Amino acid sequence: MAKPIVAIVGRPNVGKSTFFNYIIGEKKSIVEDKPGVTRDRIYADTNWRGRDFTLIDTAGIEPKSDDIIISSMREQVEIAIEIADVIIFLTDIKQGVTEVDKDISLILKKSKKPVVLVCNKSDNFGNTNNDIYEFYNLGIGEPHAVSAVNASGIGDVLDEIYKYFPKETEANEEGEVIKVALIRKAKCTENLHLQIRYLEQIE
Repeated sequence: MAKPIVAIVGRPNVGKSTFFNYIIGEKKSIVEDKPGVTRDRIYADTNWRGRDFTLIDTAGIEPKSDDIIISSMREQVEIAIEIADVIIFLTDIKQGVTEVDKDISLILKKSKKPVVLVCNKSDNFGNTNNDIYEFYNLGIGEPHAVSAVNASGIGDVLDEIYKYFPKETEANEEGEVIKVALIRKAKCTENLHLQIRYLEQIE
């Protein structure tokens, strides 16, 4: 039976790697307090409520940058969005809604995939941060406050993504599926061949 795929996306430095590492239970993704550390997709298998699924950590999205490296990182995120069954849109509640958040929300709406909006860095445990209400303006749905550092609120997010997992009977009927993403030519003067990204078959 194919495992559901969940991609974590968001702008740089909102805590995606810390969030990813906590859910998988190990420090697989590099965590530093500066943008651009994660440049490729990082995969790990984990489990919630008896369901195995694959989680993907991605680089921070900067939709309007023409920098070659940033454009390549953005393409990696686009692939993750394409192959995902559910997307976690991670934001920073301390910084509030930014223009980049708005741009990313438009990208995610166009994907037609289920999106769970998460507001990270809500570190005052037990206290409702009124800043969370601003995130309703993104039009993604109900925002969920979490602190990846303090491991608070993450269980509620996992319960939410669990709702979007294909039912096990449906997955059995569909059988095992190989997902392939094809994207345009790489924006690099030394490498102009078509990039074909292949996700290995997940049992």
